[in-house]
Amino acid sequence: MNMQDRVQELLDLTGVKLNGPNPWDIQVHNDRLYRRVLTQGSLGLGEAYMDDAWDCERIDELVTRLLRNDIRGHMRKRWPQMAIVLASVLLNRQSERRAFKVGEQHYDVGNDLYTAMLDRRLTYTCGYWKEATTLDEAQEAKLDLTCRKIGLKQGDRVLDIGCGWGSFAKFAAERYGAIVVGVTVSKEQKTLGDEMCKGLPVEIRLQDYREVNETFNHIVSLGMIEHVGYKNYRAYFEMAARCLKDDGLFLLHTIGSTISSVATDPWIDKYIFPNSMLPSLAQLTKAMEGRFMVEDVHNFSAHYDKTLMAWFENFDTAWLTLKERYGDRFYRMWKYYLLTCAGSFRSRRNQLWQLVLSKHGVTGGYERFC
Repeated sequence: MNMQDRVQELLDLTGVKLNGPNPWDIQVHNDRLYRRVLTQGSLGLGEAYMDDAWDCERIDELVTRLLRNDIRGHMRKRWPQMAIVLASVLLNRQSERRAFKVGEQHYDVGNDLYTAMLDRRLTYTCGYWKEATTLDEAQEAKLDLTCRKIGLKQGDRVLDIGCGWGSFAKFAAERYGAIVVGVTVSKEQKTLGDEMCKGLPVEIRLQDYREVNETFNHIVSLGMIEHVGYKNYRAYFEMAARCLKDDGLFLLHTIGSTISSVATDPWIDKYIFPNSMLPSLAQLTKAMEGRFMVEDVHNFSAHYDKTLMAWFENFDTAWLTLKERYGDRFYRMWKYYLLTCAGSFRSRRNQLWQLVLSKHGVTGGYERFC
């Protein structure tokens, strides 16, 4: 069996055809694609797309089919995947020395890109679409939901771990009268965040989370623990417990996996989020044992599919204004990133959780808001 036939044999399990008629079928431009997929797995597939070796009208639908039918389970582990796992076991890939790498590679790529792609508040996490019809509405609904879940009130001092451009901090200060300290590892986020939060009781710091040693009424962390790494989960929760008042609440918002692992997808690791990994609930609860009680778990994973598709629509619409700076290869990389992630949530392979945590339990029980 030649390589093309072997790839098609695998795709037959998913309803995807090479050069087929459906929008989710793969249109091959270079036959070297087959060897790259069979020898390098997801890294080879992603790099081949960046190199214009194949196209697909609906990458999101392609990935949905591949993941729903567990295509990875039918392929042997490839060296790029094994190399990341080995490095994750032998090294602390999210140590303090490496903490700023993801900021430099991903979040510092350009504020013009994120301004074009995100909502008006620059919220780079999953929106809440329960009653929303636009991206702006969905992100504002998520921010308000977060504030309500922790019972935020005027004068409360809040720590925002992984604050981005300050979307939560600005919202909490404007709408609820909170005093917010946000930490980020991105210089570009801090620069623009300072400007956006000017005149508000908001302080954005270029600081690793492990360095924070102050007391807060509440803590939020929206889409940051994905950069912490399994070797540091315990230290992360110990820091949060140290900084949170005894009667405070900690809202943890994270992408997650139903399977515990120690590393991420090789293509994502190389091109998008270096040294990242998705936690499982098992890993999180083990790390917080003796420090926090889980008051509530809210899964709204399907909302991330819609959020990512809205981001791609904005990015694609704005591309003519971005093209000169970033170039065609970046376009294919970023498109592949957004649409494969949308497919991962549509397939329900990836999860999105909001956990509400307390140190000693809410007296009388916690009341859910959603």
